[in-house]
Amino acid sequence: MLADEREEARVYRELAGRSDGEERQILLGLADAETRHAAYWERLLGEDVGPPQRGSPRMRLLAHLARRFGWLFVLVLMQHAESRWRYAADADVPPAMAADERIHAEVVRGLAARGRARLSGTLRASVFGANDGLVSNISLVLGVIGGGASSRSVLLAGLAGLLAGALSMAAGEYISVSSQRELLAASRPDDKARISVAQLDVDANELALVYRARGIPADEAERRADAVLHRQSAGPAPPTRAGIDGTDVVGSGLGAAISSFVFFAVGAFIPVLPFLLGMQELTAVVVAGVLTGVALMIAGATVGVLSGASPLRRALRQLAIGVTAATATYLLGLAFGTIVG
Repeated sequence: MLADEREEARVYRELAGRSDGEERQILLGLADAETRHAAYWERLLGEDVGPPQRGSPRMRLLAHLARRFGWLFVLVLMQHAESRWRYAADADVPPAMAADERIHAEVVRGLAARGRARLSGTLRASVFGANDGLVSNISLVLGVIGGGASSRSVLLAGLAGLLAGALSMAAGEYISVSSQRELLAASRPDDKARISVAQLDVDANELALVYRARGIPADEAERRADAVLHRQSAGPAPPTRAGIDGTDVVGSGLGAAISSFVFFAVGAFIPVLPFLLGMQELTAVVVAGVLTGVALMIAGATVGVLSGASPLRRALRQLAIGVTAATATYLLGLAFGTIVG
C-alpha cells in the first residue's frame, strides 16, 4: 500500500507536468494527498519500512503511461484505480483516508469528463471513422469475393471503397458538426440583451422569464432575477443549461472531417492490405479477416477504456458487429454469384 501510494503520487505529478492552469493545481493537490497517505503508512511501519519498494504492476504501468502518453487516457485508468476503494475493508485504514480515496475517484472522474468534453467531437469522428472503415470495407471485400470476383477486382473494389467512404465520411462529419455548431450558436444568449437589464421594470421582472426559458425552475429564476435587478447591474449573460452553449464540446467541423477521413482510410486499408501484398484467395481472406477482427477489438476496447466501461465487452461487441456485417454481405455476394452464374 505504501508503494502504491507513492506510485499514485508520481502519476499525478507526471500528469500535472503535462497540463496547466486549474487542472494542474487539482492534480498537484491529488499528488499531495497521496503523499500524505504514503506518510501514514511510513509511520505505521516505523522501523520496518525498509527500502522503497516498487508499486503494483498496474500502478507502475500507469506511471509509465503518464510520462509518455496523453493524460486523458491515463486519467481514465486512474479513475478505475481510485474507484476500487481498496481501503474500505482494511482495519489499519482510518475512515478519513478511505473517504479521501472515494473523493479522489470523483475528482478524477470530473477531470476525465472535462478531457472527454474537449475531445468529444474529434474523438467521435475518429472512432466512428475507423470503425466504419473496418466494417464497411471488410464487408465490401467479402461481398465481392462471395460473388466470385478475382483478386484484382477485389483489390480495386476495396481501394475504391476506401476513397469513396473516406470522402463521404469527411463530408458528412463536416456538415454535421458545422450544422450543430450553428444551431448551438443560435441558442446562445445575445450579449446585447445585457445592456437592457438595468432598465427593466423591477415589478414586471421579465428577466425571470429569460432564466425560466433556459431551464431554471420558477422560484430560482425569480431569486436570481431579483438579485440582478436590485444590484442595477448588467452582470453576466443569463446562465445557460449545460450543452446549450457548448460549442467546445462539439468541436470544429474541419477537425472532425480530417479525423474522420484519416481514420476511415486507415480502417478501410486493413481489409485490402493482404490483396495489396499479392496474397491470393483463401489466404488473403483469412489474413484480412484476422487483421480486421483484431483492429475492431482494439477500437472497441479503446472506446471502453475512455468511456469507463468494460474494455473486453466493448471489444467483443465491436467484433460481433463486424462479423455480422461481413457475413451478411458475403452471403449476399454468394447468392448473387450463384444466380448470375
